[in-house]
Amino acid sequence: MPYLYQDSKPRPPALPGAARATHSSGKAFEELKQECLSRGVLFEDPDFPACNSSLFFSEKLPVPFIWKRPGDIVKDPKFILGGATRTDICQGDLGDCWLLAAIASLTLSEKTLARVVPLDQNFGLDYAGIFHFRFWQHNEWLDVVIDDRLPTFKDRLVFLHSAEHNEFWSALLEKAYAKLNGSYEALKGGSTIEAMEDFTGGIGEMYEVKKAPDNFYEILEKALKRCSMVGCSIDTSSAAESEAKTRFGLIKGHAYSVTGIDEVSYRGRQVQLIRIRNPWGQVEWNGPWSDNSPEWRSVSLSEQRRLSQAALDDGEFWMKFEDFQVHFDKVEICNLTPDALEDSTAHKWEVTIHQGSWVRGSTAGGCRNFLETFWTNPQIKLHLTEKDDGQDDCTFIAALMQKDRRKLKKVGAEMLTIGYSIYESPGRDGHLGKDFFRYHPSKARSKTYINLREVSNRFKLPPGDYILVPTTFEPHQEADFCLRIFSEKKAITEDLDENVAIDLPEPLNPTPSPQENEEEKQFRALFEQISGKDMEIAAEELQYVLNALLKKTKNIKFKNLTLISCRNIISLMDTSGNGKLEFSEFKVFWEKMKKWINIFLQFDFDKSGSMSSYELRSALKAAGYQLNNYLLQLIVLRYSDEQFQIEFDDFLNCLIRLENASRVFQALSVKNKEFINLNIGE
Repeated sequence: MPYLYQDSKPRPPALPGAARATHSSGKAFEELKQECLSRGVLFEDPDFPACNSSLFFSEKLPVPFIWKRPGDIVKDPKFILGGATRTDICQGDLGDCWLLAAIASLTLSEKTLARVVPLDQNFGLDYAGIFHFRFWQHNEWLDVVIDDRLPTFKDRLVFLHSAEHNEFWSALLEKAYAKLNGSYEALKGGSTIEAMEDFTGGIGEMYEVKKAPDNFYEILEKALKRCSMVGCSIDTSSAAESEAKTRFGLIKGHAYSVTGIDEVSYRGRQVQLIRIRNPWGQVEWNGPWSDNSPEWRSVSLSEQRRLSQAALDDGEFWMKFEDFQVHFDKVEICNLTPDALEDSTAHKWEVTIHQGSWVRGSTAGGCRNFLETFWTNPQIKLHLTEKDDGQDDCTFIAALMQKDRRKLKKVGAEMLTIGYSIYESPGRDGHLGKDFFRYHPSKARSKTYINLREVSNRFKLPPGDYILVPTTFEPHQEADFCLRIFSEKKAITEDLDENVAIDLPEPLNPTPSPQENEEEKQFRALFEQISGKDMEIAAEELQYVLNALLKKTKNIKFKNLTLISCRNIISLMDTSGNGKLEFSEFKVFWEKMKKWINIFLQFDFDKSGSMSSYELRSALKAAGYQLNNYLLQLIVLRYSDEQFQIEFDDFLNCLIRLENASRVFQALSVKNKEFINLNIGE
C-alpha cells in the first residue's frame, strides 16, 4: 500500500491544547455546535453514522441495536455525575477490557482526564447533541467530534456504561475512540498500554512480573506518584482460558488497572499492598486483604479511610504485593511526557520523535537475519552526551510504534512483528552500508520482535553516538512508524536519511578525436550503415544500433532496449534540438553507457540481468547520485517489478532522468546566482 512522505527530522512532543480538528467538514467542535444551536437541530455526525458499519465490519449483529440519545434513554441525563471516577467504567458486550482498564487509570489524574475529556460539556441549555474528546496519535493531538446517539438494546447501553444509569461521559468517550479507529469492532482485543498512550502521549513499558527487578514495588510506587498509568493482567495458556475465573476470583486474559500502592501497619509490622480494579465493576480477589478478609479487622478505621478501603462489590480490591507477584504475570506502565506532568513533579522526561516508513523494495529491509537488505532500513543517530545524575551511563527508553494498524483492520491489515537494534556509531555521517552490519555486532536491541502496536525498552549506555535501526521482522512489509526516544537527560537525535547530492564528472564535449580507435571505427561503420550521409539517427535507428552493440557485450544479460529509452537518450544528448543524434554525440553517450553498464554489473550479483531494488541506493551513489529515502522510495515504485528487481533498461531510464533533472537543477542554480548578482549590482 502507498505511504505518505513523512518528514523524518526529530520533533518535540505535541501539546493537547493544539489538538487538530478532524471532522470532514473542516469545522471545529465549537463551530459545529453553534451551527446546530442556531438552526435548532441536534447534531448528526456523517463521519460516524448511526448504522451497522460504525458497529461491525466482519460480524452480523446478534440482536437488532437501536441508536438512542441519552435523553431518550433516561429522563435526566448527565455528562458527569459527582466527578469522573473509576466506578463510572462498566464493561458492556464488547471485548475491550484493555480500553476500559486504561479509562479507569485515566480517572486517577484530574488534569490528565480533563485533557482527554473536556469537562465543560453537559446536557444543559446549550445542549446540541454534540460532544468532543481529544486523543494522541503519533505525536499529534486530535479533537474527535461525535453525536450522542449510542447503540442500545431494550433501552440499555450495549457497550461501556456507568454504574449510574444517567451518567454518559464514559460511553461517549468509548464512541469517540471507536470513531478514531473506524468502528466499535476495531476495539476488540488489545493492550492496555495502547489506550494509555492515546490518552496521554506517554510511552509504555511492559514488565513480566515473575522476572521483574528486585525494586519492582518502588518502580510501581514511583510510577503512580508521577501520575503514570498502570495496568496488569494474567496470562492464558490457551484460547479456552480467556476470561476464565480462578479460585481466587481473578480473571485470566483480562485487563486490570492498578489504582494505588501503599503500606499498612499490621500487627506491628509494615505490609506492602497494591490496589487493583476490574473494569467489569464486579468480580474481585477473594484472598488475603480482599474486601471482607479478616486482615482488615486489625487495621484502624482511620487507616482504612486513608486507603479508601470499602467492602463494596465494585470491582476494586486490595491485595498483598507478594500475592500480586504470584498471581499476575504482566504489568504495563505508561510514563507521561513532560507536558502531561504537573509543574511540581520533580522528574520530567526529555522527548524526541521521528516519523518514518518501511516501503517494499527500498526501506523495508527486515531484521538482522536478512543481512542483504537489513542495511536499507531507516537509520537514526542518537547522541548521548549527559550522564545520569551520579551515574556513569545514560538512561533512555526507545519506543517503536507502527501506525494506524487498528484502523486498517477492516481492510485485512494485522499488527506487524517489529523491533529494533542499536549499534555504536563508526563516527562517520551518512547511511551505513551492508558491510558495517556484517562485521559489527549490536550494542543493544529490543528484547523481542513482537506483533504489538509498540515495542519499547529501557537502556543504560555509556555516553557516545549510536545508530538505531527500526525494522519489521520480515523484509518487504510496509507500514508507517513513529520512533520516540525518552531520556532522563537531554539526548540529540538525527535521521541518517542522506541529503540529496549530485557528484557527476564534467560533461564531455562532442569534439572529433584526431585518431579513431578500433571500437570507434566499428561504431562509425555501423552508424553510417544506419544513418546515411547526414550521419544522424532518430530514436528508432538508435534502438537498432544500441541493441546490436549490447548483444556483442558478452558480460551482460539484458532484454532489448525500448523505444522510449532511446527517445530519452536523444532528449539527454541532442545538442542541436533536431530530435536526432550526431555521431559525435553518440560517442559521448556511449562512454556514459559503458560506465553505467559497469555499475549495473557490479550490483547484479547473480548475473541474471537484473539487480535488487534494495541495492539501488548504492548503485546510484556509484553513478554520482545521493538520494534521500523519499526520492529512493519513489524511484523504486516507478522502476522495480513485483519481485523488487530492476532490469538494465529501467536502470538506464532512471539514470537518464536523473541526469536530465540535475541539468535543470544546475541551470536554475546558475540563473538564481545571476539574479542575485544583478540585484547586488543594482
